Amino acid sequence: MRTIGIALLTIIFFTTTSNAQAPYSRALGVKFPGGLSLTYKKFISDTHNLEAQLTAWHQGFRVAGLYEFNFYSFQNVPELSWFVGPGAHIGFWKHTEDSTKNYNSHADIGVDGIIGLDYKFKTVPLNVSVDWEPAVTLVGSAGFTPVFGGVAIRYTF
Repeated sequence: MRTIGIALLTIIFFTTTSNAQAPYSRALGVKFPGGLSLTYKKFISDTHNLEAQLTAWHQGFRVAGLYEFNFYSFQNVPELSWFVGPGAHIGFWKHTEDSTKNYNSHADIGVDGIIGLDYKFKTVPLNVSVDWEPAVTLVGSAGFTPVFGGVAIRYTF
């Protein structure tokens, strides 16, 4: 795990470009199929953004916050970037105990990671991204969850 962290930091250090500019400032939209999410993205600098997600999933919902590092490494396509970052989540779920529909509600709290590609169309205020957002739940139903992420379609402003 430590080796993966060092490798990611090395990639981030060597691929950051100082002349990159975010092609939009804020975006609001939906993400699927890892549940159905409402997603809001706000750039806080040219290469860093915050993303908030509210996801309906498995008889409950999940709120996640992410800090993303954006890299404009595709010089022939300046609207395309790749991103990576850490985050955290809290989720509230109902699980069926048995066939009589007895429910047991609980909360999950954990850490997330995200990696993906982001594209801003030049002529319309639209952003599309595809990402993978694995999570490790630390409190609640502890364990690794690889199912979050997906395709996001956002209106940019």
